[in-house]
Amino acid sequence: MTSPCSNHSSEEDSAPGGVDLPRIERAVREILTAVGEDPDREGLQETPARVARMYAELFSGLHTDPSVHLKKFFTEKYDEMVLVRDITFNSMCEHHMLPFIGKAHIGYVPNGKVVGLSKLARVVEEISKRPQVQERMTEQIANLLIEELDVKGVAVVIEASHSCMAIRGIRKPDSVTSAMKGIFRSNLSSRSEVMTLIYGGR
Repeated sequence: MTSPCSNHSSEEDSAPGGVDLPRIERAVREILTAVGEDPDREGLQETPARVARMYAELFSGLHTDPSVHLKKFFTEKYDEMVLVRDITFNSMCEHHMLPFIGKAHIGYVPNGKVVGLSKLARVVEEISKRPQVQERMTEQIANLLIEELDVKGVAVVIEASHSCMAIRGIRKPDSVTSAMKGIFRSNLSSRSEVMTLIYGGR
């Protein structure tokens, strides 16, 4: 039987960002064989190709620069907090290659520059689309706003459920991480305000 991994056009061999789809397919076949499965049985014949396409999508953030979404800003004399809550995301834990899913809340105090609210969601999307850990993802988002917008302060809170802890190990999947920079680190009332706005009566 001809392996589905050996039947590709050049177009199928590439994905955005230059992901090597055939190499992923070969690796998936090896994993299936290693766990005692037959990668050529009917139900698994197309699995390596499906996994390869999925990985190309899930790790697309490795080949993009999220800072581009913060390059276009508007000059405004606005010095109160801007907050976007409940930005949903899906990412992959780099320790077990299993997904963690959650939402990000981003608040910042401008220093003369504001960006479209949708740009913050795009930043989260691209930073999440790579092998990640929740702590690093939280810091990366916060640092990006500091670097690109020179904000007076930024607060990032991420809530996530980790399938690597839900289906194995301790089976306690939920976690919260935060990064407080600038005024949100130095000023207790500002930090309290953003947390109240994020969580409200929850």
